Amino acid sequence: MSGARERILGRLRSPTHPSPGAPASETDVTLDERIDAHYAQWRTLGDASPAQRVDAFEAALTAAHAEVFRASAGEWPAQLARSIANAGVRRLLLDTRRAEGAALAAALPATVEPVAFARPIEAWKAELFDTVEAGFTVARSGIAATGTLIVCPDGGSPRTMSLAPPLHIALVYADTLHRDLHEAARIERWGDGMPTNLVLVSGPSKTSDIQQTLAYGAHGPRRLWVVIVTDEAHAWGADR
Repeated sequence: MSGARERILGRLRSPTHPSPGAPASETDVTLDERIDAHYAQWRTLGDASPAQRVDAFEAALTAAHAEVFRASAGEWPAQLARSIANAGVRRLLLDTRRAEGAALAAALPATVEPVAFARPIEAWKAELFDTVEAGFTVARSGIAATGTLIVCPDGGSPRTMSLAPPLHIALVYADTLHRDLHEAARIERWGDGMPTNLVLVSGPSKTSDIQQTLAYGAHGPRRLWVVIVTDEAHAWGADR
């Protein structure tokens, strides 16, 4: 044990690490440069265009068994509302205080009831888990290389909204897609104040047993729909 401890301390004392007396700015620059160099070695998207980021994002999500749609800013509420109704959803959890939640609620047919997360979970846990089939959230951004949604829960859209219903529907804007996790952390300046409950979602909930039998929905939603809002109109695909 003492040998391992000495090896770790030796690495920390090596010249590649900033000395204890180094100015804070010098330490930060050195660390940033080392992190940049590390990620540059295996960066997959290089100088990908915005359209290529969207394509990579969709491909990664589809490979993880998510269902991905593209639509323009003006068309997505009506298109999504039709797909939700066609999927047999009767109660949809959403936050109407957000512009996107209000737009979707207004487009829903009478067969789908919008439900707000306005009570402590202890007051309606059975109702939530037994009667709400889907939850709608708006992602803060996304990671193109891995098909990952970056979700920042808040009072109107708590983590439960994307975790409890069997179908999680997430909206993400194409112009918020980062190349990789490193770029997301740098551009969004996580180091200056990362949210306490930042959630990374890369597909439906899945797990496997010791025999590697894959099961979906054991610890969260069985299905994930991702709506990518683009600047141009796109075909929504087959109705559900």
